Amino acid sequence: MSKIPGWLGRLGAELTELGDRLEQRRAEAEEDAAARAGAAPAEATAVPTGSAGSAGAVPPDGVRSSAAAVTDHVPPPPSYAPSVAARPDPVAAIPWGMRVAAEAGWRLLVLAGTLWVLMRIISAVELVVLAFVAALLVTAMLQPTVARLRRRGLPRGLATAVTAVLGFVVIGLVGWFVVWQVMDNLDTLSDRVRDGIDELKRWLLDSPFHVTEQQINDIAKNLSDTIGTNTEQITSAGLEGVTVMVEVLTGMLLAMFSTLFLLYDGKRIWEWVLKLVPAQARPGVAGAGPRAWRTLTAYVRGTVIVALIDAIFIGLGIFFLDVPMAVPLAVFIFLFAFIPLVGAVISGALAVVVALVTQGVFTALMVLVVVLAVQQIEGHVLQPFILGRAVRVHPLAVVLSVAAGGLIAGIGGAVVAVPLVAVTNTVVGYLRTFGREEALRLAPQPRGASAVDVAPTPAPGSSAGKPGPDEGENGA
Repeated sequence: MSKIPGWLGRLGAELTELGDRLEQRRAEAEEDAAARAGAAPAEATAVPTGSAGSAGAVPPDGVRSSAAAVTDHVPPPPSYAPSVAARPDPVAAIPWGMRVAAEAGWRLLVLAGTLWVLMRIISAVELVVLAFVAALLVTAMLQPTVARLRRRGLPRGLATAVTAVLGFVVIGLVGWFVVWQVMDNLDTLSDRVRDGIDELKRWLLDSPFHVTEQQINDIAKNLSDTIGTNTEQITSAGLEGVTVMVEVLTGMLLAMFSTLFLLYDGKRIWEWVLKLVPAQARPGVAGAGPRAWRTLTAYVRGTVIVALIDAIFIGLGIFFLDVPMAVPLAVFIFLFAFIPLVGAVISGALAVVVALVTQGVFTALMVLVVVLAVQQIEGHVLQPFILGRAVRVHPLAVVLSVAAGGLIAGIGGAVVAVPLVAVTNTVVGYLRTFGREEALRLAPQPRGASAVDVAPTPAPGSSAGKPGPDEGENGA
């Protein structure tokens, strides 16, 4: 028993010495960590508090010193090891141009899908859409007459009725006159066509192309056989033609009724349409509508005047050259003039072909000269002077719009393509200007020193307190 106190004393001395060494190592480890990390916060090297047994309990200094010593002895990576950069955010890894293209791409896809659905709807009710568009064109042509009659004191209903009746009567008389002239000259035309074919046959036989009579007869026989073998197709085409005539008559009735209501109640219809527009966009649309209507009116009136001049002068040239059916050809030239560029080519080619088969090559060349001369005067003098800047559209846009309209909706689409492009150009230009003005109006006014830079400078010789000569009642 006497040895126990001595053994306990030696154990206590050894524990004290061990605690001193652990404390010394802890202090050295903390100094090394502080030297490596600079002014690192003290909590970065502290051991997390809390354990499974008691929350918030602080481990003893010996445990913390051991953890610091283990951390201190983790070897650093060798100098020849490649540096591994941190992985960037996936959004930041994509180039900026690609992100912009993606953002624009899905919006374009949404717009394309919307346009596709809209075109499917329009194609399903194509007859109604074309009839309404035709009514808009006729209304744009007749609306100035209604306005003049109302200024002379006629009520709105009576002015609308008089204008509509006169317009429809004139259109009906023109159609009747064309049919009458064609039927009246049909026998003479058929005789002259046969004579022209015989003359063309003699010219081919005497031409340097070495065409034989047997080849000409073979071509005629093949044509006759083709007509005979395709009788069913021709019959079905005739039945389809009857269906087309019924659709045309239905479209004409729809266009007539639509024209009457647009002439009589156009203002209230426009006000109702404005109520369907969101309130935020309503001021811009309300300002763009009248400008679009003025553009459409200018286009229709200018096209009618230009087409009338073309029909009169080309018709007079055909009449003096003794080409049969001069008046019906002039009417066809007037109607085809509503199809820009393409209509002039078709109507001119029709007149040249009729002159060729009825009067010969020389008369056909003279008709071609007359058509080209009148069309050159129209393109370089009449259209810029009559249409002016109201409906100025680039020729490339005209060609592309006519081609697209013809592919989508046939002749009707080709007729309405150019006025649609002209109206769209006017609306887009106005909305762009309106948006810019609204942004400037709603922008915060400059203050302080920056206001001096944008302040108006008074004109030389005028006082700062008086308005200049160019300032109106709305001037600043």
